[in-house]
Amino acid sequence: MLPAVGWRELVDLPKLGLERIPAKIDTGARTSSLHGHVIEQFERDGKPFVRFSVDWDGEAHTCEAVQVDRRGITSSNGETQQRFVIKTPLRIGTTEFRAELSLADRSVMQFPILIGRTALRRRFVVDSGLSWLQSRA
Repeated sequence: MLPAVGWRELVDLPKLGLERIPAKIDTGARTSSLHGHVIEQFERDGKPFVRFSVDWDGEAHTCEAVQVDRRGITSSNGETQQRFVIKTPLRIGTTEFRAELSLADRSVMQFPILIGRTALRRRFVVDSGLSWLQSRA
């Protein structure tokens, strides 16, 4: 049986040095999204990387990750935006896995990270009536 998550959880992005980020669990979204502003693109060991800033908890956190794609992603308002996509470990409760996250301006959103159904598939079931089921106190 798969573990349950609520409609909001605290998540970690350990390789980015980000912990206990409030996340909205959204089965209506295919792709997960992180509030991040791209600073620059560069190469390391022949692989494309992106350096970006995650403004969260009153601080700007500078992060780097492998850029796996740049693709059109349709936002909740129906507009398609070209976004950088990174792949990095994501931890929800005790479950850690590599997830694709698009970098987007989520400054007007309540949650700095949105976890979409591709990341949840075959890992969790969602109980939309509860919160913080996998979030440690």
